[in-house]
Amino acid sequence: QVQLVESGGGLVQPGGSLRLSCAASGRTFSRDTMAWFRQAPGEEREFVARIVWTGGRTYYADYVDSVKGRFTISRDNAKNTVYLQMNSLKPEDTAVYYCAAGPRGVRGQLSYDYWGQGTQVTVSS
Repeated sequence: QVQLVESGGGLVQPGGSLRLSCAASGRTFSRDTMAWFRQAPGEEREFVARIVWTGGRTYYADYVDSVKGRFTISRDNAKNTVYLQMNSLKPEDTAVYYCAAGPRGVRGQLSYDYWGQGTQVTVSS
């Protein structure tokens, strides 16, 4: 049974940092695209970042404009885990953050086969 389990969310002040983790189990995801999405109250779920396998041991990262320069996505294939380092957090980053995985994931939600249950991130003073 494939599972994605997020952790690392919480309450942080504006300007602070958090690191989210997504631990995958059930199979190896080293060649899959791993992504983070988020959903704020009353809003649709939106793409945040993805890390894409490009062959061998190389990957590239893709970010929505609103988080470029502040968020970094990375992965540790030995641990079957993807991370989202979030710096310089803003109140508008407040949302439930979801991890997703898919063999050909792009920015659209429908391109992902597996989803985690989400972790709450709240940025507030």
